[in-house]
Formats: sequence, C-alpha cells, structure tokens
Amino acid sequence: MTALRLPTAFRRACARLGVTPTHHVFTVRIAEQRAALFALTAKGSRWSARLLNEFVCSTSKFGIGQVAGSNCTPLGLHRIAEKHGDGAPAGTVFKARKSIGHLTDGLPLESITTRILWLDGLDPGFNRGGELDTFKRYIYIHGFGDQAGLGRPASHGCVHLSDNDLIPLYELLPVGTLVWIAAK
Repeated sequence: MTALRLPTAFRRACARLGVTPTHHVFTVRIAEQRAALFALTAKGSRWSARLLNEFVCSTSKFGIGQVAGSNCTPLGLHRIAEKHGDGAPAGTVFKARKSIGHLTDGLPLESITTRILWLDGLDPGFNRGGELDTFKRYIYIHGFGDQAGLGRPASHGCVHLSDNDLIPLYELLPVGTLVWIAAK
C-alpha cells in the first residue's frame, strides 16, 4: 500500500486559481468515505506535504454534485469561511448555526451537531457563484448524531465527522484553511 499523498489535482487547482496553499490542508475522498489532514511546508517556491492524520467521514447519500438543491457533495477547492460552535459540548445541536439544544434532549440524530466548519468554494463557475455556490448551499464539515453510521454516504451534501475527530480539527484549523474534496 502506498503512502497517502496530497493530490496532484489540489496543487494544480491552487496554481490555476492563484490560491496560496495554507499551512494545513483538509482533504476528502468521497469514494473511500475518508478524509485526511496534511501539514504543508514551504521550500523556496515549492512546498511539501506531510500526512498528519486520516479520518472516517460520511458525504452525501445523493452522490456528487455542485448544483443548489441537489443535496450532493460538491467537488473541488474550498476554504473554511466560518466556524461555529466554540466551546459547545459534544452533541450540541445547531439550527441556522445557533445552538438549539442537545441530542440528549431527544433531538433527531440527523441534526447538525458539535461544531460547524462552513465551506466556501474557490472555483468560479464550478463551486462558486450562482446555483453552484458551496457557501450559499450551506455545505459544512460538521458533527452528526449517528456516529456509528460514519464511513458510508449519509449526508445531504455536507461532510460528517465524529466528535472525537471534529473538535480537535476545529481547534487547529483557522478560517481560511483550504479544503479539497475529490471523487477518489
């Protein structure tokens, strides 16, 4: 088995869009229902990536897609635009990014829980602008009540992570961190 690497397509997208890579990059591989965190180090005009951790995730049960209303997970280069949930206990349920209670209050397992990393697409005409806009579609990386179901498609477009993975990521990754979502 080969070591997991930062995808070449990510590097190409950054170059094509004129986006400077961030210190950390979070990647999602939809076909595998896996995510990874890389640390980047600049070496002159080049940079190298080191895998820090890999995670089980869940993406959309409706597949891959960019269009508003599709409930699909969008592909491509994104950044963390906003963070919500500072200090909230694991299992806190959010509606419109505001705490409305806790899973122990009997709120549905399908709820958005624990933390929210709200994504913004960076590729105009692909995941930014019009009906393709990731941010306007409210695509998040967030917690989910049914953590036993992670590892298989289950969301309505977002990326689900376990509380144990999401909370430290939330603390580590600042707004602006790049996120790469790929089919494979």
